[in-house]
Amino acid sequence: MLGTLDDLGVGCIAFSPLAQGMLTDKYLQGVPSESRATRGGSLPSRMLGDDNLARIRSLNDIAQARGQTLAQIAIAWVLRDSRVSSTLIGARTLAQLDDSLDAVGNLQFTADELAAIDRHATDGGVDLWSVSSNIGRR
Repeated sequence: MLGTLDDLGVGCIAFSPLAQGMLTDKYLQGVPSESRATRGGSLPSRMLGDDNLARIRSLNDIAQARGQTLAQIAIAWVLRDSRVSSTLIGARTLAQLDDSLDAVGNLQFTADELAAIDRHATDGGVDLWSVSSNIGRR
């Protein structure tokens, strides 16, 4: 999609850069009993298996090395692309909003940081919209 946006000279608004909360500090120590993952809603607990949690922790390590929170690096990664005009963060509290807004303080990534992110930000079966995204594809 980003290539098409580039061809057309338009931007997009990214949705759910925090992956339903997975890319926050909430799940770094496992799945809290009061979390949305335990309620069977938009974040099924199967998405927080050991493999995905290990990748999330690795991304958190990269964020900490940059002086950012996991949420901030996720938002910064999305906003680093000039074709992304904005992103919908879905903050529930003022503290979450404040943390998310601090992401704009560091939108620059080194090639090494991007390579490290790419190693860990792999498909972990978390795309809730994969079925609708593939409608009409052959």
